[in-house]
Amino acid sequence: MSSKKRKKKKAAPPRVVVGVVKMSRDGSLSVKAQDEENEYFVKSSKAGTALDGDTVRLNVLREPGLKTRAEGFVTEVIRRSGKPFVGILHIVGDQAWVLMQGRNMPYDIQLPVGADRPGSIIPADGDSYRLFKIYDEDGQELVARKGEKVSVVVDFWKRGDPCPTGHLTDVLGMPGENNTEMHAILAEFNLPYRFEPEVARAADSISEEITDADLKGREDFRQVLTFTIDPSDAKDFDDALSLRMLEGGNFEVGVHIADVTHYVRVGSAVDEEAKSRGTSVYLVDRTVPMLPEKLSNKLCSLRPHEQKLTYSVILELTPQARVVSSRIRRTVIESDWRFDYEGAQAIIDSGDPRTGGVPEKIGQAVLQLHKLATVIRRKRFAAGSIDFNRPEMKVRVDETGRPVEIYQKFSKEANWLIEEFMLMANRTVAEFVGKGAGEKLPRGAQPKTFVYRIHDEPNALKIDTLRNFAGNFGYRLGPVGSGKEIAQSLKTLFAEAAGKPEVGAIELIALRAMAKAVYSTDNIGHYSLAFPYYTHFTSPIRRYPDMMVHRLLTLYLGGGASASKESYEALCKHCSEREQVAADAERASVKYKLVEYMSERIGQEFTGHISGLTDWGMYVEVEPTKIEGMVPLREIHTDFFDFDEENYRLVGRRTRQAYYLGEEVRVRVKSTSLEQKLLDYELIPDPDKKADDRLPQRHFSHTQGGGKDGSPKKNPRRPHGSGKSGKKKRTDKKQ
Repeated sequence: MSSKKRKKKKAAPPRVVVGVVKMSRDGSLSVKAQDEENEYFVKSSKAGTALDGDTVRLNVLREPGLKTRAEGFVTEVIRRSGKPFVGILHIVGDQAWVLMQGRNMPYDIQLPVGADRPGSIIPADGDSYRLFKIYDEDGQELVARKGEKVSVVVDFWKRGDPCPTGHLTDVLGMPGENNTEMHAILAEFNLPYRFEPEVARAADSISEEITDADLKGREDFRQVLTFTIDPSDAKDFDDALSLRMLEGGNFEVGVHIADVTHYVRVGSAVDEEAKSRGTSVYLVDRTVPMLPEKLSNKLCSLRPHEQKLTYSVILELTPQARVVSSRIRRTVIESDWRFDYEGAQAIIDSGDPRTGGVPEKIGQAVLQLHKLATVIRRKRFAAGSIDFNRPEMKVRVDETGRPVEIYQKFSKEANWLIEEFMLMANRTVAEFVGKGAGEKLPRGAQPKTFVYRIHDEPNALKIDTLRNFAGNFGYRLGPVGSGKEIAQSLKTLFAEAAGKPEVGAIELIALRAMAKAVYSTDNIGHYSLAFPYYTHFTSPIRRYPDMMVHRLLTLYLGGGASASKESYEALCKHCSEREQVAADAERASVKYKLVEYMSERIGQEFTGHISGLTDWGMYVEVEPTKIEGMVPLREIHTDFFDFDEENYRLVGRRTRQAYYLGEEVRVRVKSTSLEQKLLDYELIPDPDKKADDRLPQRHFSHTQGGGKDGSPKKNPRRPHGSGKSGKKKRTDKKQ
């Protein structure tokens, strides 16, 4: 052997990833990479000063594999999120902190006291403290008291400091009060719950008068039978339908949408605020509108017996619902009737146009539009549209905000009537621009810049996962070579599983395979609707992308050149992000009320179905409310259970009993945490449950269950009872 020293091979530099942080209560991170689908787990000891929502740079320690999670360590906080954290104000002498109680912030935040900085604490009378340069709606400096819930933004956190330092942004109120908790949810997601005075004043200054100049160039529908159908508690009616018979037996259907952009000018204070919000937010007990009330509930709301300015798609349809022609016009209407869904449904159910005292000609219009919508809906599903008929659970609260009932919201024919014509209007507008905006595109020319609502085809690997899962129950997923084949195979699978215990689990796995619908200037079509062109045109009161679409239509109908693709793509990305934030806040408010509802039912027993499985717990949705809670594996005392992720089941080492996703179980409500929106169930063992003969004769690798002899080991379950201890994949609808 040569005596010369061998040269050591130089190690390759670590791969660097940039991503956004999700933080757990124990300080560990999950970092979603910006340019790839992977998420990287970061131990708390390797997280540096990163906090939830921050953008960070990390070095990859372990690449993602089939059976290993990707890991890394934070090397730099590129950008603080600027998002508020919510906690309890604690003051001792000349020091102040916000004590954190949430699931995504393990560190308390120190506040400056007496400093000449916005958001610092200034002693006032008694136990009151002024918030320097933070004002309420009346222009007065906000006052906070010890023990109140507040929102705080982190300003800096230097390495070596025991905790971050920040400043207060709002006082939310005393913990436990309904308004406080709803405002806390909005603050947590950096969503406003009031309009700044200058925005409200700008909205109030908009004239309510409709002048001859406003009507110039508009098609007049004021004498055409028109009505709205909305939820019973709605105040913002942004769409209406009209119907009239044409010579020859065809029908003219008008889809009339509030002309919001007539009132809200580009760059105005109202427009900038609407752009910032992106969408209205619907919490359990309130709506946080995108537009001030004067616009959303008055000027732009298509209230009956009032002249309203609208943007309309007018369709000529045969009695067989074939579209003969269409046109897009600015119009003026006067609605003849305001239906709620229940009233319209009563006419459809009875077949009598006079049901509920409705004028006969209006009831006849409802019945005729229902016939057309039924044919349109049937054609849409035949063309490959997919319907996930998952139940939507709603929470009814009393005047104090206390949850009193959990009920299932059913979608019926009256809902479908509106849905089909709104879909048709959105599709017509997208096709108009996407196919040339009324002009013949030269060969190879690109259509004008537009805002599309796009939905990509399902992830192929996740479809394979669905195939394997369905196979566990004896189902065979059909061909998946194309998007249309996938749609047909899913439809067949759902039909075969309908009414079976496993149908909910199969639908959950299928939903996981679906991409997320977003806004984009690059059109790829809408997969789940089976539309090659689609946009959002029909809800400009509550969605900013619809306002963008209205403005682009006005530009192109007037012969204007294509708008800037770059600026509209940036707006599309912003609106997609705001839509997701609003959805997360809405879910958080529902979750809070569900936990509050179950907190009055500690010790009660329910039948449910397993809705998710992890290596630390079993998630169960109870019937009939579909309220989901977790059964910690460490508290199932009949055996030590391993999570078999590949087959979506928990397996007992000694008893060889198995629990599968979708399986029916019996649980007892054990504990709740309103602050962290957590609900724990206790599994009631089935004395008749037997070993599962389908299990292979092998020993599963240990996760929760301890050593090779099956003895207990330290459980990785949520520290402080607050959340997941690690970032292993959860097999359920939440992914």
